[in-house]
Amino acid sequence: MSSQYLQELLGLVEMKMNFNLSVSTAVQHGSASALKFPRSMAAIGVHFGYTCACVAIFKDGRAEVVANDAGDRVTPAVVAYRDTEQIVGIAAKHGRVRNAANTVVKVKQVLGRSFKDPEVQKHKAESKCPLINKGEQPFYEMTGETSRHVAPQDIARLILHKMKETAQSALGAVVTEAVITVPFEFAHAQKVALREAAEAAGFRVLRLIHEPAAALLAYGIGQDCPSGKSHVLVYKLGGTSLSVTVLQVNGGMFRVLNTHTDHSIGGESFTAALAQHLAAEFKRSFKQDVSGNARAMLKLMNGADMAKHSLSTLGSANCFVDSLHDGMDFDCNVSRARFELLCSSLFNKSVQPIKILLEMTGLTTSDINQVVLCGGSARIPRLQQMIKDLFADVELLSSAPPDEVIAVGAAMEAGLLVGREINPSPESVTVEACASDILLREVDESGAVVFSVLLPSGTPLPARRHHILSGPGHLPSLCLELYHKSTQQPERLAKIVLKDLETKEDGNHDIDAVVTMKRDGSLHINCVEQSSGRNEAVSIPAAS
Repeated sequence: MSSQYLQELLGLVEMKMNFNLSVSTAVQHGSASALKFPRSMAAIGVHFGYTCACVAIFKDGRAEVVANDAGDRVTPAVVAYRDTEQIVGIAAKHGRVRNAANTVVKVKQVLGRSFKDPEVQKHKAESKCPLINKGEQPFYEMTGETSRHVAPQDIARLILHKMKETAQSALGAVVTEAVITVPFEFAHAQKVALREAAEAAGFRVLRLIHEPAAALLAYGIGQDCPSGKSHVLVYKLGGTSLSVTVLQVNGGMFRVLNTHTDHSIGGESFTAALAQHLAAEFKRSFKQDVSGNARAMLKLMNGADMAKHSLSTLGSANCFVDSLHDGMDFDCNVSRARFELLCSSLFNKSVQPIKILLEMTGLTTSDINQVVLCGGSARIPRLQQMIKDLFADVELLSSAPPDEVIAVGAAMEAGLLVGREINPSPESVTVEACASDILLREVDESGAVVFSVLLPSGTPLPARRHHILSGPGHLPSLCLELYHKSTQQPERLAKIVLKDLETKEDGNHDIDAVVTMKRDGSLHINCVEQSSGRNEAVSIPAAS
């Protein structure tokens, strides 16, 4: 077990914050309020998402998103291979129609995972670019004049290098210090893989921070009134998933209370619904069914995606696809009202995670003080209105573009960390939290495997929990397995074996288990069998 394992489980959801900073609660388009740092410092914040990436720079006391060479402030996280050339971004996305077998999308879905991981298998089934097994690790198989196998880390490196080039072009200088965001549920191996990819791209990674915390930093939440206490809900509708997180802000510090992620819905769900409508319109006009034509549907998905973004600001959008099928062009107008009707069930599904999370947390809508919107599809007006209706008397923060706000927060954290390196502040405060449930694997009376939560996700650190466990009395030894749950499938951390126990004809072995996690991330579990006094313990130290 790596000594860094539990350190990476920590949620740096609770940002290091400086109370001397003056940050307003609203963010103007593309920029954050000024921070009081030396004007010569610069740093980079990167939001590396499943479908898109965004980069912001911190310079002269301000954080702002910068556009790439195509003039776009958000870059598709798509990489295409063509002979000896690697293409990143919008050109790779549009070229996927002709080069699908050598174009990688959603690499974040497999980054840091083993080949047998269910998420990797799901990605393999959906990917047009073949995914193969090499040493139990996933690799993309590129074809052409020469076949090559490319690791997910190499794909991520190219995307992150594109972000670095974009930032340095705007800064006009070589700046490598960066903060990169990760989902709250990201596992240790995924964080390691992302960090390695970023370092290979030329970044000096100051910190990996969680996306909800970055969103709060972008709006300066908790810094304008450090003595106040509030609950903030962060709603993120990204390309492939929807996540909702509740954070408690108290005394200028953040603490995650709970989070809920739904992988069955994302921005692409809305795009696909619109693409299916466009396919039906094409069939009605030309008597040709393209719904089973992969190339034609890719073209419609690209057109639907652009139309979807336009409908966030316009009442109607035009979708034109050149040579959609058999040389026939397709031209169609879609109104916002039609789009909302087509996606009505998706809109209803998009607010359900909010209700689920509030119930999990034991809060009501009236307990929430602010709602922060993140993710490109959180721009959709109908969705924003539904969230407003759910939180009638709550401030909805959306003045910063939702697909940019996380990168802005990351850049602000990067600026803060660079400033601390040059001018350490004694007034900064850190609160850590456990980012994953710490579980005990048990077998019940029916023989079924069950998991008991020893230390819940979001628990502020340091923390100490005491549990009474039971095991069959007729056994001379018991094996207790510890897991953490960062995704749907728990992953094993360690195991404790209690040997030479006194067997019992009747009754069970009663075991006292004490779980302690310190602020530095070290985890210690001590187990004592009550009748015999047999004692075993396991410790996982924090990273040095």
